[in-house]
Amino acid sequence: MAAPTAAANTTTTIQLASPDGPVTRTVLQTPLRDALSSEVPLIDVTDLVNASTSTLDARKTVAARIRDAATKTGFFYIVNHGVPLDVTDASCAASLDFFRQDVPVKSLATPAPAKGFSNNGYRPPSSLSINATEGVDTKETFTLRYDPRWDPEISDQDAIPEGIHLGFGHEEDAFTGTTNKPAFGPAIKAHFQACLHLARTLMRAFALSLDLPENAWDVKAQYPGCAMGVNYYPPLQPTDQGGSPTAVSIGAHTDFQLFTILWQDDAGGLQLLNRDGQWIRAAPIRGTLVVNIGDFMQRITNDRYVSTVHRAQNWSGRERVSIAFFWGFSFHESCGVLETCLAEGEKPKYEEINCRDWVRKRLGAMQTLNKQREVANQ
Repeated sequence: MAAPTAAANTTTTIQLASPDGPVTRTVLQTPLRDALSSEVPLIDVTDLVNASTSTLDARKTVAARIRDAATKTGFFYIVNHGVPLDVTDASCAASLDFFRQDVPVKSLATPAPAKGFSNNGYRPPSSLSINATEGVDTKETFTLRYDPRWDPEISDQDAIPEGIHLGFGHEEDAFTGTTNKPAFGPAIKAHFQACLHLARTLMRAFALSLDLPENAWDVKAQYPGCAMGVNYYPPLQPTDQGGSPTAVSIGAHTDFQLFTILWQDDAGGLQLLNRDGQWIRAAPIRGTLVVNIGDFMQRITNDRYVSTVHRAQNWSGRERVSIAFFWGFSFHESCGVLETCLAEGEKPKYEEINCRDWVRKRLGAMQTLNKQREVANQ
């Protein structure tokens, strides 16, 4: 099913949450098109993944390509990333098996009330509105937060300081309520662990891209503030929000932290807002992952790197799965604008902030904007 087309040469506006209040963007109502390779480049990260055999200069070359993408649209594909196809194929199959169940069955995995952050578990369709100006999201989600017991780099769980434990936000068993689908937990855990390893690899490349030592952030992400969202998008129908092009599987937003690693199936639906204010497609490419910059990365680079607005519309006529892995520093860490991102005489635009406080601030801004929209629509 093709997406409804909008009249050319007209514009609309969307509002986005930010820590400093709502931000308005003007959006061209031009037909969707695929992103150009200059907008969302494909980057071979073989030399990053094989760091033990590659040279530092080779890794810096890849990092320079990442820097170029991060300063333009903030999105890029990566290939030869080390996440096996059998892992992503298995997590997709297990996700479909889980989400195809009736809602009351899936709701057995609904999380308890959140304590500061979203907890692990299932959220049903139309239960979230990530951007109230675009209506309610039609997606379903299963969310996972960082659990050090899954982390191969944490050899001694008992040695983790108690104050750090408080930032993890995981339950005793993330997959309580999914035991009727025994393949789901192991498949999703394997995907999480593969992304955990890749994220640490990419973090070192980002450090190089910013003229920092390769291991500059290793300690800051020893116990990362990371999470994964397993997303199920039923196909949008002509009746959804009047069949309008603004009907959304997930509304327009920016990600909160350093960067996101996204796996998407072949149905398509990911869109990003380019600098001209036009929605463009980041079409699926088999065997690749999509990486995009988050708000905290933009902040600590003094706006050198771009956290780009994006959303999803599943007009494919069939169900879609995407799995997003969100990466950030440990919640007990703090970070300010990097010296390497300041030109001579330039001052930081942002103060140093604790990473947990940052995420809470961004969540609070989004919730406030949505409440204001709800009141306005009454």
